[in-house]
Amino acid sequence: MASSEHFSVLVEVRPREGIADPEGATIERALPALGLNGVSGMRAGKAFRFDIAATDDAEALARATVVAERVLANPVIEESTVTVMPGGASGTSGTPGGRG
Repeated sequence: MASSEHFSVLVEVRPREGIADPEGATIERALPALGLNGVSGMRAGKAFRFDIAATDDAEALARATVVAERVLANPVIEESTVTVMPGGASGTSGTPGGRG
C-alpha cells in the first residue's frame, strides 16, 4: 500500500443560483452607505479549511468532495467548490492574513 501524505483542502459553500441569499443582499445594500458603490451580485457563503490524508491529488480531491457533499453543504440549496493543495497545514488555526 502506498504511503499517505497530507493535503490542504479549501471547501467554499454558497447558495445555489435562484436561492434567496438575504445575507448577501443585506451586505450589498449596506455598501453604498460606506462609500463603496458599483458592487452588485453579492453572494454570501462559508469557507472550510482542513487537512486530509491521501495517497495522491486525485484521492484527496475525491475524499474531500465526499466530505463537502455529505457534511458541509446542503445539496438542495447550496453548491460547493473543493480545492486541494499538497502540503497539509491548511491554516485551520486562524484566518487568511493572520487575523483571527
